[in-house]
Amino acid sequence: MNTSTGTDLHQVLDVGLRKLNADMPGDWVQALRTQSAEQVSSMALPTRKDEAWRYTSLKFLEELAFVPVDKEPFSALQLEDIDELLLTGNDGTRLVFVNGFLAPQLSRLEADRPGVLVTNLASAFELDKPAIQSEFDRIAQTRNMFTALNGALMTDGACVVIDQDTTADAPIELLHISVGTDDPSICHPRHLIVLQQGARAEVIERYASLGNASYFNNALIEVALGENSELIHERVQEESLNAQHLSDLQIRQAAGSRYRLANASLGAAWSRCDVRLVFDGEGADAQLDGLLMAGDGQLADTHLDIQHAVPHCSSRETFKGILDGKGRVVFDGRILVAKDAQKTDAQLSNDNLMLSRSAEVDTKPQLEIYADDVKCSHGTTVGELDGNMLFYLRSRGIPERQATQMLCLGFAEEILAAMPAEALRARSASLLASRLGGGA
Repeated sequence: MNTSTGTDLHQVLDVGLRKLNADMPGDWVQALRTQSAEQVSSMALPTRKDEAWRYTSLKFLEELAFVPVDKEPFSALQLEDIDELLLTGNDGTRLVFVNGFLAPQLSRLEADRPGVLVTNLASAFELDKPAIQSEFDRIAQTRNMFTALNGALMTDGACVVIDQDTTADAPIELLHISVGTDDPSICHPRHLIVLQQGARAEVIERYASLGNASYFNNALIEVALGENSELIHERVQEESLNAQHLSDLQIRQAAGSRYRLANASLGAAWSRCDVRLVFDGEGADAQLDGLLMAGDGQLADTHLDIQHAVPHCSSRETFKGILDGKGRVVFDGRILVAKDAQKTDAQLSNDNLMLSRSAEVDTKPQLEIYADDVKCSHGTTVGELDGNMLFYLRSRGIPERQATQMLCLGFAEEILAAMPAEALRARSASLLASRLGGGA
């Protein structure tokens, strides 16, 4: 057992590279590892002097000594062990990753269907599919040391490729489960989602825990949408309150494509989701909805970077935070409209509900506009529960905590409704209610 304190990410890199050795096929994959490792070696951790990290402390890295996960598939778990985590009503493909590696015994791998590829990274790299090699790491922008570390030490993840004019009939589920190890562990999940021209799919991405172990997930997700394609992307992070979670979600949309994101951050002691979306072609549309819940000892952070680089694109971003106890929420949303991106339609809102005077929210919506014929707006609110509504419920015999729960679920309903998967929507509402005390 490691008894030292603090994490040195350069040491994590060295140890991680030794553990990985030559784990994935393809010279180009090894070249990416090498390049990313060089970037890590030349980088320093972000500090609060960096504007993007101004409100987000990395102190947990000083308190815990994270070590890279072992490259040994965790085969002890059986389906009955994770029964409570499984969504009902979804008969589509399910990839289950345990401590960062695919667990075939827990996954549901459908027979090959024409035009639909869903597999894990190691298997995908063995395929002679041009879309994989041409799209992998094309979208990801190395924005900090964590992105580079993912490139160097990526363990496993999903590869979803939907061919031209093909529709994936059922939702594709990607479930990450973390199981406690002797030492606090760090792993680097990586997903690639490619929808070619006219393709359609729904992807459900989840992160959960078994037990209360300390660990750090450093995930990177690339999404490439071809012309007139459509992706519904649902994400729920419901990890242990001892976990740390960082997601870097990077999307590129071609002309006429549609992207729908519903993202709920409900767990982890420290969580951050960075979203970078770039419009590459005219007539594309994006809708991003997010819910952040932070109670005692939790920080939930979201950063948006929406880049309108071409004309006639639209985006809607609606994010809501619920804070209790000494919880902290950070929201930093930026919309950039380039000089030539005329007829842009972009709306950004962030609303926060404070249940405690000890909670803290830092919100910073930003519009940066260089075109002159656009329709853009942003707004933010921070408020408390409506006293009249709370009194109304209590006067009808509903206990205060339950009344608070009901009002919070009503506040979150707009975001939960953006999840088409009924079982996921119900589970998210139940988790939220549970976090607020007493279950749904």
